[in-house]
Amino acid sequence: MSAQTARKPAGLLSIGQVLAKLGPEFPDLSPSKLRFLEDQGLITPQRTPSGYRKFDQADLERLRFILTLQRDHYLPLKVILGHLDDIDAGRTPQLPGANVRVEAPSILTAERRLSRAELQSEAGASKQLLADAISAQLIPGAEPFGEDALQALRALAELQRFGIEPRHLRGMRQAAQREAALIESALAPIRGRRETGSQARAAEAARDLAGHIQALRDILTRDALGA
Repeated sequence: MSAQTARKPAGLLSIGQVLAKLGPEFPDLSPSKLRFLEDQGLITPQRTPSGYRKFDQADLERLRFILTLQRDHYLPLKVILGHLDDIDAGRTPQLPGANVRVEAPSILTAERRLSRAELQSEAGASKQLLADAISAQLIPGAEPFGEDALQALRALAELQRFGIEPRHLRGMRQAAQREAALIESALAPIRGRRETGSQARAAEAARDLAGHIQALRDILTRDALGA
């Protein structure tokens, strides 16, 4: 993971090859975004004598880790950079807002695809809870299910122990859609630009805004609970 790890010349990838490998998983990845991540200090690819960027396997894994944290946890780049610094220093940091520690390799693997039965079994949920979660639009209704659905169903199983059912949380999907619409409206001027990299910058800003909204929601919830 460390950017300082010794590298071998063999097996280095060009920007185009990196996009070919990661693009199917992260469709908004672009050369300008790779350059932006480098400018922000999150990745440090090698340079050829001619100045071309070259990426090794460690760079590829680090990129997948960064992009996954953005996509699945909506973390701002500054938070991700601090998280990576801790990992590079040999620590096992806790993700902001998470209740479990995440080791770097655990999130680098390809996302699993679960059947309905596998999802229910791994989450420790009943058939009725899964059906109610789908009905409340808290979990997608079609197979296969991904890690997000598994985490959501696990959370719902824990909430059910305290009498909180999916129907009580039905408004969360609508709230998320309203927040997404608010973010899209705020970023409309950026998305409307024709300059190179504007879409990548808009996608980056969207994740940052979502992270800030989540942080504010956490604060307001703690304040309402008097915690």
